[in-house]
This record gives sequence, C-alpha cells and structure tokens, in this order.
Amino acid sequence: MRTVFTDKEYVQSAPCVATIGFFDGVHCGHKYLIKNVLDCAADSSMQSMVISFESHPQYVVCNDYRPKLLTTNDEKLQLLSQTGIDNCVLLHFDRNMAALSAREFMQTVLRDKLNVKKLIIGYNNRFGHDRSEGFNEYAAYGKQLGIEVLLNDAFTLQGNKVSSSVIRAFLSEGKVEEAEKCLGYPYFIQGTVVQGVHEGRKLGFPTANMSVDDELKLVPENGVYAVKAQISDSADTWDAMMNIGTRPTFGDNTVTLETHIFGLEGYIYGKRINIRFIHRLRGERKFSSADELSAQLRQDKEEVKKLFSK
Repeated sequence: MRTVFTDKEYVQSAPCVATIGFFDGVHCGHKYLIKNVLDCAADSSMQSMVISFESHPQYVVCNDYRPKLLTTNDEKLQLLSQTGIDNCVLLHFDRNMAALSAREFMQTVLRDKLNVKKLIIGYNNRFGHDRSEGFNEYAAYGKQLGIEVLLNDAFTLQGNKVSSSVIRAFLSEGKVEEAEKCLGYPYFIQGTVVQGVHEGRKLGFPTANMSVDDELKLVPENGVYAVKAQISDSADTWDAMMNIGTRPTFGDNTVTLETHIFGLEGYIYGKRINIRFIHRLRGERKFSSADELSAQLRQDKEEVKKLFSK
C-alpha cells in the first residue's frame, strides 16, 4: 500500500476507485466497504484508494468535542495495509477544507488532485461544509464532474449496524468481546512500560505499568481483564491479566494500567508493550484490606488461566 500525506503539490496520476471516511478502528464495516472498492477497481481496471484524514474532522469543526479514538494514525495505516488497498491518502483537514462545500470538495480534491473516477461512499457518510447534503446530491455533482458515485449498504452483525461509535460505546462499558466481534480482532492498546508504586509486587503480583502512546486513544472501562501481552518486537505473546483503575483499596485516585504477565521475568521498564483485550472479569472494587485484595487477585488469576486453557 502506498501512503500519501497530501500537500498542495500532490496529484494522483492513475484513475482510481475510491472511498472516503475517517476509518477509525478499520472495523468489519470498513473492511466490507473496502472489499467492494477493491472489487470495483478490479472490474474497472483502475487502482483502489482509501481517502482518510490525519486527524478526526470533529476536532476542527467542534471545539468542545474530541472523541476518543480506536486507532492512532500508525495503527490505522497498519490495519489498512492488510486490506490489499493500493493507495491510502491522508488529507490534512483544517478550517479551509472544512469550509468547502460538497461539490467544491469533489471537484478540487477528489477530481482534480486524486483523479477519482468512481466514489463508493458508506451508507451514513456525509462530507462538505455543513454535511447537509447526502447521496443524491453527491451523485448529481458526480455526473457534472465525471465521477460515478455509488452507495455502499450497511454492514450488519446480528441485525445491528457496525460503526466506530458503536464500538466505542462497547469499550466504554467494558464489553471487549462485543467490540472484538465488530472489529474483527481483539481491541488493543500500545505504550511503554513505566515505573509504578510496586503495590502489586508486595501482594505477590508484580505488574507492568503502562503509559499509553496517545492520550486520545480510548482505554476501556475500569476493571480487571484477561489480556494477551506482547513485549517490544518479540513474536511471543503472554497470557496476562490487566487492571484499569484508581486502586481504591490504597486510596489512590489516579487511573493506572497495570498488567500482571504470567511467567514473564526480567527487566522490561522502557520497553514497548501491546495489550489485546480478550475478556472482562469484573469491575473495579474497593477491598477492606490488602490481604482481601490479594485473595481476589489469586481468584482472578485462576479464572484467567482457565479461560486461556480452553
């Protein structure tokens, strides 16, 4: 996949079949849409293209709304590269681009710069200055501009439409298994192992404290999770359990992400860590003593081991 961060000088020479959206998470609905783009491009003997944005458009048009993200740009590009798409263009979305009408955007960006001949849009995708127009208007503008506009139907799972917002809602409630079904892969977060206060070690459960790469990355609801952990560039994956929360038993109020990795020994501070969420065991609780907490952690660990042994 060729990735292009656009500037004023970039022009796509080969004609393309394209789709446009933010593609946060590159979930099953996105992959269904991209598969249709790939099929149409093959049938039309043209290149395929995904058009996305460097940052979420809502960050520009809504000053008081900054949705948490399922994927960073690097993660999104890695997932898109696995779809087989030929080109991925990341547009720099700013106030000037936000001010373009749908027709102006289709003419100056899609036609003149990106050479889009066919545009397949998602069932709920809207673009242009105030997003007041929809498929019928885009199709009419396309006829004027030489762009065939096609509407993709929704991807549904168990009768429900899959979207990034639905997945965010699942994760915000700790429903990581439901999120995985929609994503097509376990939700993951990445970051660096940092020093903690070592309360877990005192209880017999040493943990890797994690600093997440991007503050905009969505962290699931507080609680205890069965997870898979991967350290740095190693191909090895470790069974583990992770606690997200404020450690109420110790009177803390800072949210930490602590992972107890089964069987892992050695110094890992400063190393990269990737956590994939498999199952939520329970919510965050305050215990009456450290001994009571330790007993619960032993129970949690046994539950995680049983889960991964199946």
